[in-house]
Amino acid sequence: MILLSFDVEEFDLPMEYGKSLPFSEQLSVSTQGTIIILDLLKAVNIKATFFVTANYAINQPDIINRIIAEGHELASHGYYHSSFTNSHLLGSKTTLEKLSGATVNGFRMARMMPVDLIELKQSGYKYNSSLNPTWIPGRYNHFDKPRTWYIEESTIQLPSSVSPLLRFPLFWLSFHNLPMTFLKWLSFKTYKKDKYLNIYFHPWEFTDLKLPAFGLPAYITKNSGDAFTARLHNFILSAQSKEIAFGTITQFLDKVTLVKVLQ
Repeated sequence: MILLSFDVEEFDLPMEYGKSLPFSEQLSVSTQGTIIILDLLKAVNIKATFFVTANYAINQPDIINRIIAEGHELASHGYYHSSFTNSHLLGSKTTLEKLSGATVNGFRMARMMPVDLIELKQSGYKYNSSLNPTWIPGRYNHFDKPRTWYIEESTIQLPSSVSPLLRFPLFWLSFHNLPMTFLKWLSFKTYKKDKYLNIYFHPWEFTDLKLPAFGLPAYITKNSGDAFTARLHNFILSAQSKEIAFGTITQFLDKVTLVKVLQ
């Protein structure tokens, strides 16, 4: 199946480019985008996984309630998006579970940074999706890591999907910048090889990122807002036309780990 996931966080990205946004606006931008995503998923009748920071969830409980009510998976994206300590692993999980009444199985570190897998396991997580197994200058260099899901420190590791051989990343920036025809061809070729795709996005991508107050570069703002929504919708419809199923990460991992045990 195809696993769509969304990192719901305080919209602090402009700070990386020397800008400053009030916390209320950070929440507003992410909430606007999350509502667009939820409306789209409802329209195409698929479920996804939402990695949410505890800080966002505390301030926007209605969004958390909607995520759960509509059958999506809630996972942890840490306590805050711009700071982290190992205590946030358990703290964010506990907070999200208390707010939602749902079990939180998964974790994704902000900006796909490394996480202590022993601390992760001790905090009660079943899987970690904090790895982009490719090379991006100044961000990642993970050619030494497996390209598809594996188990380490008794915890399932679910990397973001990359293409075979060249390990071209199939993630949010690719959806902004690649021609859709090529992106779909590469994605479905990877799906055929791996039998699944794990693709992640952020709610703020579904809003207008070209505002001068954000100060973001063109490779991020390109095809943002309505254009980005249309691109993801196009991708989903193309997959559905090929009879490819969508689901949450926990649904997928429960299935593949059971198959592995039976084998």
